[in-house]
Amino acid sequence: MIAAVGAGFLCVGLTGGDAWTRFAEELGALLFGWSGFIASVRAAVMSPVFLVTHHVGHLPIHAGKWLALGCGAFTLGLGLLATGLHRKPAEAPPLSEAAGAPLYPPLAKYRDFYATTLFAYGGGFLLSEVALIILQTLLGSSNKSGRFALPPTTAFGIALVTASVIAFVAGYLGASRARRLSAPEATIGILYFGLPIPLFLALILPAIPSLQLSVGLRLREVTYVADLLGRPELAYALVFGLLALMMVLGITSGFVATASGRTDLRVGFELFIAERHVNVLRPRLLLAVFGVLVTVIIPPVLIFAILRAAETAVDRTRIRKLGLRDPLLASHALHEAKLKEQSPTAMMTALSMLGVGVGVMFLIIVLSVMSGFESDLQKKILGTNAHAVVTAYADSIPDYAAVMKKVGAVPGIIGQTPFIMNEVMISSEQNVAGVVIKGIDPATVGDVTDLPNNVKSGSMDNLVHPENISQRRLSPEGGPIFDNDPVLQDRKSARPTHPADDDVLRADSVAKDVALPGILLGRELAGNLRVGVGDRINIVSPLGGGLGPNGPIPKEKAFQVAGVFATGMYEYDTKFVYILLTNAEKFFNVKGATGIELKVNDVDDARRIASNVLKELDGYPYRVRDWGDMNRNLFSALRTEKLVMGLILSSIVIVAAGLIVATMIMLVLEKRKEIAVLKALGVSDGSIVKIFVAEGLQIGICGALLGLVSGLAWSLIIGSSDLFKLDPEVYYIPNLPVKIEPLQTALAVVIAILVTFLASVYPALKASRLEPVEGLKAE
Repeated sequence: MIAAVGAGFLCVGLTGGDAWTRFAEELGALLFGWSGFIASVRAAVMSPVFLVTHHVGHLPIHAGKWLALGCGAFTLGLGLLATGLHRKPAEAPPLSEAAGAPLYPPLAKYRDFYATTLFAYGGGFLLSEVALIILQTLLGSSNKSGRFALPPTTAFGIALVTASVIAFVAGYLGASRARRLSAPEATIGILYFGLPIPLFLALILPAIPSLQLSVGLRLREVTYVADLLGRPELAYALVFGLLALMMVLGITSGFVATASGRTDLRVGFELFIAERHVNVLRPRLLLAVFGVLVTVIIPPVLIFAILRAAETAVDRTRIRKLGLRDPLLASHALHEAKLKEQSPTAMMTALSMLGVGVGVMFLIIVLSVMSGFESDLQKKILGTNAHAVVTAYADSIPDYAAVMKKVGAVPGIIGQTPFIMNEVMISSEQNVAGVVIKGIDPATVGDVTDLPNNVKSGSMDNLVHPENISQRRLSPEGGPIFDNDPVLQDRKSARPTHPADDDVLRADSVAKDVALPGILLGRELAGNLRVGVGDRINIVSPLGGGLGPNGPIPKEKAFQVAGVFATGMYEYDTKFVYILLTNAEKFFNVKGATGIELKVNDVDDARRIASNVLKELDGYPYRVRDWGDMNRNLFSALRTEKLVMGLILSSIVIVAAGLIVATMIMLVLEKRKEIAVLKALGVSDGSIVKIFVAEGLQIGICGALLGLVSGLAWSLIIGSSDLFKLDPEVYYIPNLPVKIEPLQTALAVVIAILVTFLASVYPALKASRLEPVEGLKAE
């Protein structure tokens, strides 16, 4: 009753202060205004925080009194309710004849909870997260000179490895103290000690502006790396899952090493027995699995089944003929033939190894192809755009030469060039298009971008010396000659022909007394405008001609095509045109340059170098953006896609792990008598665990290595052969790009081995708990 009265007071306080309406509106916006599970979780977590921080302090005095009274009464009522709960004692059963006898030793030594183990798990997990945040902040931050700092990805790799080692060691120490897996302690330690930091970073920190200004600024290196995936919450969840996995591996390793009552890392005896049990190192089995992987599974399976059936038929015919002469010899031969047949366990072992190999092979192939696409796209983007760009909050940088001198002194800068950028309309005799025009310095643009190498027709020098541009040449039919460019040639027939006796057009085309300024066009844009080198085009700026009676007057200027470039990306070849920097200054009435493009010696370190450039320029009025910031959405989408594909394909390895569990359980059932004999001879439970863990590891390691070799072979075939040719006119690449990343490839193998290791723990525990008398009672 007291709790009910307190709840009533709470409702009166909330409704009286009009806080409940505002709270409900905010909760509804959080739940339904943003889609996705993360937003719902954020709403549930942030509702009390929002209520306290936004409404309680603004309640009227009388509403605040009711709220305080209601909280006190509700808490008191719940406390009284808790004290009134009593468990009814169970009736004790009558004592048996064994009363007072010694308890079964394993049961007598059992403890249900270890406080030191919980401290090791929880404290170690929390320490690993704190170490990751501190190391990422320290290694990723730099002073004004740019020293003692690493690229964000390198710093994150070092911090993550360190945190993983801490989590593994904590799990190992906790399990060695308890000499068992200690699932309750691990669950409490990981959830209660590990979840607060990820939840704070993912849900609370983005929702409270004051925390963003105080704490978020100090964690900017951490949030930047997390934002590389586009969704920081996903990055925090993945890191949390990885650290939890490393702790589980440490717990399992500690249990295996200390299950016998002391630390025993010797595995020679156990490996010998495991190899005899599983027998996965047979050359015939390894070659068969490798052949299935390399030849895409189906054909070799059919061939093997046909050959096996034929061999069995021939062998049975031989035994039958032998039995006609001597039935006893035939019975002996039949017994030997049955021994040669694969047992169900051996077949399950082969299928498990094949499943692991298939998972690793396809994981390597898919990730290599996606890495190839990402690398090809990054190469084209960085070949056309700069690694970093210096701009000003004003419209231009008048003293860009002095700024370039300062920027050149920053370590890591290997090239810089000024530019002017604006949006204009471009028109020819046949078409019109909207483009981005860029004024460049031909002397320095090659130090930053690949534009000089991308010019396919004409020359970059034609921008400086437009008088050297060869004027438009007419074909015998009257159409222009397109300098043997296949794309432009395709559009030749679409252009209206000029009569050969049209003196006006011919005089305008071949006039050499006036040299118009030059312009570089993309290949696709030149094809759409149906122009070639030497043709005249017009540039129209909507706001460049001043004000007239009816508003802004467009400004127009004629150019002649100095060259045609091809970057390999359709968007750039249709939207970008280049003119001389001085011509852009005059055309747009700009004093100086719009910005300065930079090239760095390490593209992965562009963010840190860009921050050092901003420090060298003393910040405002300048700002610096690196290529990652300018193309964040694109590359974060590619990384997320690769991550999702990796997780999906890893499910194949998880399915194979299920086969390994089934295989190991069948081995345990098949070897009950042998396990009982070993335990009767004094072999410890820890050794039995090591035997079956070693069997699962043999299956996983052999399957992972075969998958590694076959995956690398298929990746090389896809990247170097013409089996997967693509149309360059559609995809801008001749075949599927493949990039084999060593770390990514090694990670696929390691994941497969770790999954098989974890899958073999449960059957190993079942085998270690088998009592000798249970295994031998039927003998």
